[in-house]
Formats: sequence, structure tokens, C-alpha cells
Amino acid sequence: MSTRGRNGVACEWLRGEGRDSDVVMSSRVRLARNFAGYPFLSRARREQRREILVVAQRDIMEGSLAPQMMWIDLNELPALERSVLVERHLISKQHAKGEEPRAVAISSPDERLSIMVNEEDHLRLQVIRSGLAVSEAFAQIDQADDRIESQSDYAFSAKYGYLTACPTNVGTGIRVSVMLHLPGLKISGEIEKVRRAAQGMSLAVRGFYGEGSEAVGDLFQVSNQTTLGKSERELLTVFETNIIPKVIEYERVARRSLLEKRRVILEDRAHRALGLLRSARLLKSDEAMELLSCVRLGIMTGVIEKVDPAKVNELLLTTQPAHLQKLLHRDLDQAERRIERATLVRNTLA
Repeated sequence: MSTRGRNGVACEWLRGEGRDSDVVMSSRVRLARNFAGYPFLSRARREQRREILVVAQRDIMEGSLAPQMMWIDLNELPALERSVLVERHLISKQHAKGEEPRAVAISSPDERLSIMVNEEDHLRLQVIRSGLAVSEAFAQIDQADDRIESQSDYAFSAKYGYLTACPTNVGTGIRVSVMLHLPGLKISGEIEKVRRAAQGMSLAVRGFYGEGSEAVGDLFQVSNQTTLGKSERELLTVFETNIIPKVIEYERVARRSLLEKRRVILEDRAHRALGLLRSARLLKSDEAMELLSCVRLGIMTGVIEKVDPAKVNELLLTTQPAHLQKLLHRDLDQAERRIERATLVRNTLA
């Protein structure tokens, strides 16, 4: 198993394709929805949660979405398989560890659309697209949302909009985010530019796995924090024509500055990282991410040649604990993972 799904299609957020993909790894649009007539999950009894699951499965798998969707009952899925879905950004950590019953529907073979059932809300729809493709992601998720709503009523208020378990999602229920690779800003000490610009526009800057996670491998997620009083188009515009283009330019300027003023330092950092990856016998997960980030920066700035960026992108995923164990078809303790991770990286980059 690599970054490719069940039908050999690459994991969407690592394709390295699309607009501004040198900086923007992926774009994601998420919608929070709840069925009318059922309490929020925090107040729902087990039998009500099961009824919600049945309704969701009917609407998704027996409706017009059915031909492209694969239904996965998370209660029957081993912990390792759930962790693989988390690492592929198809479910959240909260969903992987949540209460029964719970499920996820995933579009096959592209894995762009996933619908979490019984996460924080009854439904969490999300679409991930490679590169800066917020409008394309919204168009796809809007269509999926309409198809489900044509079969069941959502909890909706004429005054407040879509009703959600968390007050910050009330209104449109939409969360827009982009995953950015920002090593230039990190090296130059200017990453605070991004944080200040984001805070000024009520956006959040988070780590690799979103809320509560660290920014390993210089990968950051920028997302909106509130939805009430803002239309979908307003939020999309903020991302596509305002904040994200500015962040992209900040990063590109930082990379150019490193090339022009600190080229030897940049070359040393990138080639040292590549040398370590090609020779290390032990690698921790976060260490591998940081070194791969440096190599990717070297490739994007042209100081490293003859290394396939697709292989570097793939290693960002296959070096994660669950994918590594899935690849080797056996459980590994932490010490074994460090050995096998180093072996995998050496063989891939040889």
C-alpha cells in the first residue's frame, strides 16, 4: 500500500497537482449537517444514533450518490485501519475514537468526497482537492449536499441557518481550509506574518491534522473559524482572492530570498536532509516529516535535482505509523517503526 487507494488512485492531498501546488498541498471544504427530528449527538441515545446511521446510509447509498460511494462501518474496522483513514484525512481523530455506532462513506476511487456519520454532527461532508481549488471543492460538496437534502430534512432555522452541535458552525455550516507547505517562511522566521494576517480575518492557523495538532513538516492548515452571518461565496472569496494568495506570495518571496541571499544555507539544509534520509537507519515520524519538508523545498527551489517530488510527497504519508504498518502487513512497536521507516525511505530515495 502506498498513497494510492483501493483502485490505485493517489491520495488526493498528495497529488501535487493543481493551481499553486508548489505551496498549496490541498484545499478542503467541509459542511456540518444534522437531520431534523433527532437530537444532537451529545444528547442522543444509542438507539437514536443507530437510527441516524440508518437514515444516513439510506440517503447516501440508495440515492443518486450511491454509484461512487463506498460505505465503511467504523465499529467493525480495526483500530489500525481507522488510523489509516485519519492519516489520509478521510476521517477525524475524534471520529476514529468516537462512540458507536459510526461510519464513513468515501467516494471511490478518487477519495475526494467523504461523509462522516455520527462524528460531532450527524453528518460531516468534506471534499478535498489538490492545489488551490476551493471553488471546485465547494461545487462538488454543494452537489452532494443537495442530493442528500432532497431525501431528508436538515435541522434548519430561518433566523440562524443550519443548526449544528458547535455554535461556531451555525449558519452555513461551512468550513473552508487549505493545507500549505511553508518552509521558506519557517526558515526565515516570518511565519508569524501568516498568523497575524489570518487572525485579522478571523481565520485559524493549525497543524497537520487540524485543530489541536502541531505543524510538523512545515505543513499548516488555514481555515475559517465562524460561519454565522457569512455566505459561502464570501468565505470562498476570502480564501481564493485575499488571504491565501497573500500567503502564497509571502512563501515564494521567502524562497526567492533564501536563494538570493542565503543560497549556501538553503543548499546545505536541503542536501543534508536528503543525505540523512538516504543513509539513516532509525527515523522517528516527525523527524522524517521535517527532513522530507527540507527536501521538497530543495526540489521546488531547484537546488535539488533528479529527485521525483511525487516520491517525496508519497513518503509524507507512507512514513506515518498506520500506513507503515499497513504496508508491512504487521503490527510494529515504536522501535520497530523507526527501523522500518528508515528502510522504506532509503529504498524509495535510493
